[in-house]
Amino acid sequence: EHHLQRAISAQQVYGEKRDNMVIPVPEAESNIAYYESIYPGEFKMPKQLIHIQPFSLDAEQPDYDLDSEDEIFVNKLKKRMDISPLQFEEMIDRLEKGSGQQAVSLQEAKLLLKEDDELIREVYEYWIKKRKNCRGPSLIPAVKQEKRDGSSTNDPYVAFRRRTEKMQTRKNRKNDEASYEKMLKLRRDLSRAVTILEMIKRREKSKRELLHLTLEIMEKR
Repeated sequence: EHHLQRAISAQQVYGEKRDNMVIPVPEAESNIAYYESIYPGEFKMPKQLIHIQPFSLDAEQPDYDLDSEDEIFVNKLKKRMDISPLQFEEMIDRLEKGSGQQAVSLQEAKLLLKEDDELIREVYEYWIKKRKNCRGPSLIPAVKQEKRDGSSTNDPYVAFRRRTEKMQTRKNRKNDEASYEKMLKLRRDLSRAVTILEMIKRREKSKRELLHLTLEIMEKR
């Protein structure tokens, strides 16, 4: 915008386009060798394009995605320890979600992660260093929402602002603000019930595995 204003001002003053008053545009570069190393050209159209993931807590994917810097770190760490990119993403995801404005300590990280102490230490030190260099509050990008105290009213990057005026609802359907809030509460309660049922399912599965293991121990004895 700064360069645009200067170019417009120069055109208004001098009446012609000046060489030094231009809007900078990034140049497009092509690296065919680099492209071919990533896309070898052996793609075959699969039989099924849409895959549906099962609705369970076990199939959840981490929100954190590896970047180029992470790939270099994971490849170096692979030479000394057994770690996969997905495992690294899950570890960083748990560390990020376990931290608020203040990062978790190494002892708290050991409680969050069920890995080797040496592996946890390596990933934790890398995560702390990357978190300090990050400009945002978290490594996982998230939509900036309005604060409850109303301090972010003038922030242009805030999404999903609260309504200050009453909702304009249709009068012919008897749908007022109170019934709308009741529906929101009902949906939240149903979502909570689904989460509790999923956790009960995992608990019962763990109980069954414990029973089978106990029977195996008794048979071995």
